[in-house]
Amino acid sequence: MKNRALSLLSLLLFVTINLNAQTPALTFDAFEAKLQQAGSRAQILDARSEEEYTQNHLKGAVSFSVADQANFAKKTKKLDKNSPVFIYSIGNGRSGQLVKQLRENGFADVTELPGGLSKWIGSGRPVESTVGAGLSLNDYQAKLKSDKLVLVDFGSRYCGSCKKLAPIVDELEKELTSTIKVVRIEAYENKALVKELGITSLPTLVLYKGDKEVWKKAGVTPKAEIQANIAESL
Repeated sequence: MKNRALSLLSLLLFVTINLNAQTPALTFDAFEAKLQQAGSRAQILDARSEEEYTQNHLKGAVSFSVADQANFAKKTKKLDKNSPVFIYSIGNGRSGQLVKQLRENGFADVTELPGGLSKWIGSGRPVESTVGAGLSLNDYQAKLKSDKLVLVDFGSRYCGSCKKLAPIVDELEKELTSTIKVVRIEAYENKALVKELGITSLPTLVLYKGDKEVWKKAGVTPKAEIQANIAESL
């Protein structure tokens, strides 16, 4: 009887763990709705660096850099464990780390912004900013004028994935100098353009032939895949 009870308990724990693991992540729209519903109770944390926060952040957010582990305990004491917490970073790297840490420290209602600040800005949501809007669409289109294919790299100097892609783009620029022109866009210094073009993830590569977009890919794209699309577009 005792063994049966233990078996049932083990089965219950297994099912519970798997159900929790399979719980679907909150959608972008659901995050926004939950944030609005929370109102003044919302505790919005920016998991990026202080410098990034100063440049652009969600209204009402406070800087809570995940890299500042020395002051983690001190900063968490200022939060209310009974009020909802909303966390974001560029994508879902640093914010994911902070979500995990807060849950481990007893914060039950912690929600991560799916797609991060990249999707928030690219989807046209507002931010508080100390940098200008940057290039206009006309300015951008002027950069695309070339008798070569134009490869545009939308990224950020703060983005880990962007740093991984950058040397690949540099290599292609040197190897295919007669074939392509490379344009690099610092996304958070060009918010109006990012919104206009619907760039919701960093890094994102866009390939143009003349004034027409012929290929687009988000993420750290392998060199061979970029080369193949360039060759196909010639």
